[in-house]
Amino acid sequence: MSRPAAVLVGPPGAGKTTVGQLLAARLGVEFRDVDHDIEVSAGKPIAEIFVDDGEDAFRAQEVAAVATALAEHGGVLALGGGAVLSPVTRQRLAGHRVVYLEVGLSDAVARVGLAKDRPVLALNPRATLRHLLEQRRPLYTEVATVTVNTDGRPPEEVTDEVADRLAGIPV
Repeated sequence: MSRPAAVLVGPPGAGKTTVGQLLAARLGVEFRDVDHDIEVSAGKPIAEIFVDDGEDAFRAQEVAAVATALAEHGGVLALGGGAVLSPVTRQRLAGHRVVYLEVGLSDAVARVGLAKDRPVLALNPRATLRHLLEQRRPLYTEVATVTVNTDGRPPEEVTDEVADRLAGIPV
């Protein structure tokens, strides 16, 4: 049983995948994205899971996928933006090196665009994203060991700060 070197959380557009891949390369470990795990397991994109099975079914798959990844992955792990909605997942994150990639509304909107592949943003991306940021911020903060703001910063600079801030925290 291994533990992730780092777990990245944050809203859509925070840079979890981009920063996660850069951080994994820097640390010489593998990168894993829980959303990708779910898509492989379900055999379809997350947007289709939402449409075909509903958000509750997706969230149940997400809780299971996070538990598996936390138990078996020793590299950098990126969670989906809504993974922290589950109290079970938040409890499982205790004791892990969790990095909250914080992003403001304007940067998040610029990064996700029209978000056709992000089902929770499908109807009104800007208003929905604003609501998600407000609703989830306390949950991200609750699970975070380290918070790094990504606004107006290139991914390499964010990765540098994440690596520096994690350096003194044991795995």
